Amino acid sequence: MDLFKIIQYLFEQYGYSVLFAGLLLEFIALPFPGETTMAYAGFLSYEGLLNWELLIIFAFFGTVTGMTITYFIGKKLGIPFIQKYGKWFLLNPSKLERTQKWFQKYGFGFIFIGYFIPGVRHFTGYFAGVISLPLRKFTIYAYSGAILWVTLFIGIGRWFGPQWESAFKYAEQYALMIVIGIIILASIFVIYRMRNQLWKLIVNSKAEDKIKSKETK
Repeated sequence: MDLFKIIQYLFEQYGYSVLFAGLLLEFIALPFPGETTMAYAGFLSYEGLLNWELLIIFAFFGTVTGMTITYFIGKKLGIPFIQKYGKWFLLNPSKLERTQKWFQKYGFGFIFIGYFIPGVRHFTGYFAGVISLPLRKFTIYAYSGAILWVTLFIGIGRWFGPQWESAFKYAEQYALMIVIGIIILASIFVIYRMRNQLWKLIVNSKAEDKIKSKETK
């Protein structure tokens, strides 16, 4: 059966819970076409068959639930468990090695951008638990990345409508570059909006330095 027909059938039978359960299972590293399903769900919302806000909510909670479960599995059972039993969850040694390299390159921020790297995002929760990353720090990176990830791919179907498949293929290929671009633009926007406050902080800091310099003399 065609993949889209399977996804369509699942939505007809189970509604929004398809996103929650499917994405939860995907992050435990069981086969589920999460990004494709989200984009198609977005298209269904474009058609008026599903509610856009509910799709975001169910996709977000499915994603963060799956990520949090893998975090605690990694924290409790560690690398030896993943090395021994990971093959049953499609977690092979090469993917673990790639994840370790990405963590070394980008640090904890990799948990945020890891969603947009195919073949690696399923390992980020496990590895964050293995290295005993504090839960609070993990949730900040993992949950903020999740909302951006689900909004992007559901948004593709919502915003592009009948052309969602073409847009999805492009986004899937360049997802990491797109999200980096979004982060840069958002940072520029925030800096622009806060430029007056930043300038005042710089001026005040220089004034304090001058006062301290005079006092030491």
